[in-house]
Amino acid sequence: MDILPAIDLRGGRCVRLVEGDFNRETVFADAPAETARRWEREGARWLHVVDLDGAREGSPQNREAIARILDSVLIPVEVGGGIRTPETARLLLEMGVCRVIIGTSAALDSGLAQAFFEAFGERVVLGLDARDGFVAVRGWKEILPKPAAEMAVEMAALGARRIIYTDIRRDGQLQGVNVEGVRAMAESVRLPVIASGGVSTLEDIRSLLPLEPLGVEGIIIGKALYTGDVSLKEVLALTGEGGVK
Repeated sequence: MDILPAIDLRGGRCVRLVEGDFNRETVFADAPAETARRWEREGARWLHVVDLDGAREGSPQNREAIARILDSVLIPVEVGGGIRTPETARLLLEMGVCRVIIGTSAALDSGLAQAFFEAFGERVVLGLDARDGFVAVRGWKEILPKPAAEMAVEMAALGARRIIYTDIRRDGQLQGVNVEGVRAMAESVRLPVIASGGVSTLEDIRSLLPLEPLGVEGIIIGKALYTGDVSLKEVLALTGEGGVK
């Protein structure tokens, strides 16, 4: 199973939010590229980068920081946050990003989502963020009256190839993962699913490993790595280090 350390960007710095709340921010590094190199040195085979300002504003705002990260590591990097047009996606891919993540654009315009899937195939990932099981959009500021699992089915029919499922209530809280929520998402579609939100201990990782046969292919870890609650090396040893897809 792949382990993806998260690097969340705000104002060019590496930060973590609680439940996506910009007023509940902790700055962990002023140089995200250094953080990227650290995770690569410790064995990461993927990096998960989110432009928080981009998610809020609707277009990427931390391109320089993303470019420095790409120049600093050899491992593949996926990027989300503010990618709401195919042109924006293409720009990031041309910069060297391996996969782009779309969320709001897919949730609010199925035709646009299909255009993304047709244009970029495996290089675009559907980010499904949920609060209490319902889809969250616009940087998690708005909750739609649509269950996340229902959205997943609709997007799979349009051509989605992979899903990142984030439980907002667990994100940045270090309170454990929503195993049943991840299971429900994996069972709703026959697509690879990457779980995000709430990892706080190695036991959280162990609790997700049995879901691999259902299609859960990866786990994103953020705050717990920065606080030292979990060690990346220990996680990689537990999961067998995963593999680049």
